[in-house]
Amino acid sequence: MKKRQYDEDDVRVRPGKGSRPRTRIRPAHDDAVEGFVVAVDRGRYTTLVHPEKGSAARRRQEARLVVAMKARELGRKGIVVGDRVALVGDVSGRPDTLARVVRVEPRTSMLRRSADDTDDTDGIERPVVANADQLVIVTALADPPPRPRMIDRILVAAFDADIDPLLCLTKSDLAPPDALVALYEPLGVPHVVVHKGGALDKLRDHLRGHVSVLVGHSGVGKSTLVNALVPDANRAVSQVNAVTGRGRHTSTSAVALELPEGGWIIDTPGVRSFGLAHVSVETVLAGFPDLVEGTVHCPKGCTHLGEGCALDAWVAAGHAGPARLESLRRLLSSREGAPDEPAT
Repeated sequence: MKKRQYDEDDVRVRPGKGSRPRTRIRPAHDDAVEGFVVAVDRGRYTTLVHPEKGSAARRRQEARLVVAMKARELGRKGIVVGDRVALVGDVSGRPDTLARVVRVEPRTSMLRRSADDTDDTDGIERPVVANADQLVIVTALADPPPRPRMIDRILVAAFDADIDPLLCLTKSDLAPPDALVALYEPLGVPHVVVHKGGALDKLRDHLRGHVSVLVGHSGVGKSTLVNALVPDANRAVSQVNAVTGRGRHTSTSAVALELPEGGWIIDTPGVRSFGLAHVSVETVLAGFPDLVEGTVHCPKGCTHLGEGCALDAWVAAGHAGPARLESLRRLLSSREGAPDEPAT
């Protein structure tokens, strides 16, 4: 019997999983459409897409909402409300359709806070919103009472993000604004005073043409403001707890809403504190320009918290108010883990 001769066709070779050549080349997605992220919910990004052509009024009228997911090539890159993104896939906006976010455009600003208001005081930055150019600090004059140290912390975050601050004082029918306005007058922070049912013309003037993010602790009236500024917003509102003096978190996620007169407002959930662990001492000082010059004579490596700090003599000489120095030191202490108690 003749012996059979074998050749390579008789051997079955299964290619390994890593046999496919890898490439770093990614598609350019030149046909992607631009979108503006208005809401984020569990890995789904609601984006507003305008037609590419037409007048401004027509483009606004024919704008559509497109729900998208993040493309794998973006990796762990986060997407937040306010981001401008590039979309591919089904961008029709029809129900039950899903597009893909393939690119996040460069950001002009990023408002962040640290998660040091929870048990997990890791100091990791938590992005709040992107591309805002104005930060509206909403605080009530009463019910609940104002918390100046909270305002100071949010101001520092605004300076860190290079966003212009605006102080919005609500519930002026319950308490006068004079004392709080005087406290921040040296910093040159603009302010508006409003109350429920009152005119909002001055606030609208400040918001027109800007991307403004509203930040404040619970119960100060942010959602009430949003509903008055954008009639179709339908943001939930609630009352302040009579026992604790605190409000409930009626807004559970950030959402961007287009203003009828032009511009955007981004409503954010109420916060109990605003962590600054990611912000340097120099940036915190930049939030207090009335104190910066006084640090020139501080010893090297001064923490501005203990003895030997030149700021004490600076304040004693009348260059700044004692309340400002106290606020600064509370902020610096909170960066090191000390609690930031509400003002009484």
